Amino acid sequence: MNNFTCIADLLAVGADDAIAIGAPGRTPAQSPMTFAVLRSLAGEVVDSLNKNGIGRGDRVAIVLPNGPEMAVAFMTVAAGAVTAPLNPAYREDEFDFYLDDLKARALIVQQGDDTPARTVALRRGVAVLELIPDPDGPAGGFTLQGPAADASDAANATPAINGGMATTEDPALILHTSGTTSRPKMVPLSQGNICASARHIGASLELSPDDRCLNIMPLFHIHGLIAAVLSSLAAGAAVHCAPGFNALRYFQWMDDVAPTWYTAVPTMHQAILSRAKRNADSLAKSQLRLIRSSSSSLPPQVMAALEETFACPVIESYGMTEAAHQMASNPLPPAERRPGCVGLAAGPEIGIMSEESSEMLAVGDVGEIVIRGPNVTDGYIENPSANATAFTDGWFRTGDQGTLDAGGYLTLTGRLKEIINRGGEKISPREVDEILLDHPAVAQVVTFAMPHDKLGEDVAAAVVLAEGMEATERELRDFVSQRLADFKVPRKLLFLDEIPKGATGKLQRIGLAEKLGLG
Repeated sequence: MNNFTCIADLLAVGADDAIAIGAPGRTPAQSPMTFAVLRSLAGEVVDSLNKNGIGRGDRVAIVLPNGPEMAVAFMTVAAGAVTAPLNPAYREDEFDFYLDDLKARALIVQQGDDTPARTVALRRGVAVLELIPDPDGPAGGFTLQGPAADASDAANATPAINGGMATTEDPALILHTSGTTSRPKMVPLSQGNICASARHIGASLELSPDDRCLNIMPLFHIHGLIAAVLSSLAAGAAVHCAPGFNALRYFQWMDDVAPTWYTAVPTMHQAILSRAKRNADSLAKSQLRLIRSSSSSLPPQVMAALEETFACPVIESYGMTEAAHQMASNPLPPAERRPGCVGLAAGPEIGIMSEESSEMLAVGDVGEIVIRGPNVTDGYIENPSANATAFTDGWFRTGDQGTLDAGGYLTLTGRLKEIINRGGEKISPREVDEILLDHPAVAQVVTFAMPHDKLGEDVAAAVVLAEGMEATERELRDFVSQRLADFKVPRKLLFLDEIPKGATGKLQRIGLAEKLGLG
């Protein structure tokens, strides 16, 4: 595989006339975008950004619906600036936080989209660039319209100081990751980091120019951006980007694209399986050579059902934002892939370290999973305290607990962090706490993970009301939904006289679901 280390070089891998980007299910149908057109568009986008004073190192927030335009915007903007994709479902308060935290120079939104991100950007003086899709052109094609859109404005605009294509050490992508603290951390990933991860995934899956990926993952997450889009293009292969996940439409997309693989979280796999029996014709025509699963533990029963239904191997992988996604992966046949195990080191080195010290533990011992390698971030932005605890002797502490066997297979045994993992969506409990505490009737609250049979975990909160005050579960849920995205809203609220505390008097999230009878 080519040893590219920046987006510009990665885009040069594919043959001129080879398909790069497709748009399944789009009506009217669009022809796919070739690598030659994608490379040309990258040059045009970087030139447009430069004319608007945006260059290498400048941060550009992207709020776009899922689909080929989002994939192409990510690739082309990252070729010459720093991308910061944000969840379109965020509320105004959330966009206000993220645009401020990012110190974004610009925001890209689709023309005509009345997203609250636009309102926040205009209020904060952040330049708004309009993405105008080209319905008559190839899939994912667009033009950018901004303050320097016409000749007179361009003549008066201040060009970017650091123009041109980004190189290996330049930052390419910033994503926020929630933790146990109330303030999400900013993870910077360099051109070299994301390209290394794309190479690692391509090697694990043996991707070639003959492959076709059907992307059903959201493209504001590291999983979809790197595992589906970047790894495909890095192999000179095609990625066909659906407009978000829809189990009812999946098999029609599969008929349209004839994919050789797809990647998803376990809840998506389960939804697809629930529709499989009604789509026997699609299954008979399937050209899938593998199915990939990541971002949340895949139940062994689901893995077995997928392999039986689609007659291809299921490859479970282990990833996180700080590693530009992939860290470990089960291998392809004929090597052994183990249900309930996340496989072998697949890019970075993996070790098991003592949770209390820098001691590396022996084979079979349980401890904290640590990694180091070319895909791993150098550290969080403007967060020295987080960096001091996250790095030990050059190793990054994942916050996950696990064990390595003699063959190098990694098994996760638990999470050290209190983050809620709702079907792959990561939620900071304290973020929800702080919103609920803004309600005048709430005196005390602790948000925690409760078990869910399909999502793995869901959001719950225990609430103590202020003396003499009343509130209903619906009222509090509606209050949170006005301030946070739907996936962060507690699905269960318990009203208590007192919240159970630990020996030191601290409110404890871990184990609270079981204590309150939600186990």
